Amino acid sequence: MKPTLVILAAGMGSRYGGLKQLDEVGPNGEAIIDYSLYDAIRAGFGKVIFVIRADFAAEFKARFEPNLKGRIETGYVYQSLDKIPEGSNVNPEREKPWGTSHATMMAEPVVHEPMAVINADDFYGNKAYKVMADFLTSSSDDNEYSMVGYNVANTLSEFGTVSRGVCNTDKDGNLTTVVERTKIKQDEDGIYYYEEDERFKLEEETPVSMNFWGLKPNVFKYLNEGFKEFLENQGKELKSEYFIPLLINNNIIKGTIRTKVLQCNSPWFGVTYREDKPFVQQRIKELIESGEYPEKLWE
Repeated sequence: MKPTLVILAAGMGSRYGGLKQLDEVGPNGEAIIDYSLYDAIRAGFGKVIFVIRADFAAEFKARFEPNLKGRIETGYVYQSLDKIPEGSNVNPEREKPWGTSHATMMAEPVVHEPMAVINADDFYGNKAYKVMADFLTSSSDDNEYSMVGYNVANTLSEFGTVSRGVCNTDKDGNLTTVVERTKIKQDEDGIYYYEEDERFKLEEETPVSMNFWGLKPNVFKYLNEGFKEFLENQGKELKSEYFIPLLINNNIIKGTIRTKVLQCNSPWFGVTYREDKPFVQQRIKELIESGEYPEKLWE
């Protein structure tokens, strides 16, 4: 059975200032998603599920369907604020859904096979899709998950703080903890994450999650259980988010899953801020010139 790729593309990109999922970064109008799809297809993924907002579904489908027809099966699910467990007590003034774990939950009706979950606005590189596809097709343990790890120094932005899942691993390369740090930046004397008025140093080689996860179908059981608990504790908050690293970390602690950190030499880059776009365009140009991608991706 071929694995499925779940692309989380429902966010508006508040720091970016617009719908960055469709922003053109390639020489012929390609978005980062186009390169993710191209890499997933050649790595052997059989289906892609887009998690989007219903109000831009028509625009989204018109943008990607013509290039994907005949290449990979597609599906769409919609993340919204009202998709919560019955009886949940949440703040009525909340305006945004609950982040990446909540977004992944939307795929439950249409995904019944091992899956990779990625962000729409991150460029992960061809090798990352290959190592993930190999893992998903070879791992027979339902409770063995994975993630592609990147050095934190290679994932920063010059234009502001970034959010990363900071990882610790054991001698076998399995995660022991992954904690979402929402304010990481390069200072003059090193890399730090910030909490309130304090800062904490991170070594350049510290592995971080860029939200490239390898999950099994039973993840939906863990997601639903965890979300109910999350809303009981933080449902009244206006901006709290149910991140995938929180789900993974809680289940590692419970002993219900193991998560292998997959290493690869792929480049990572993304568009957290609009000022990141020229850098991304230049990196893609270099990859085209090196032969990694054709200039016209879908010809």
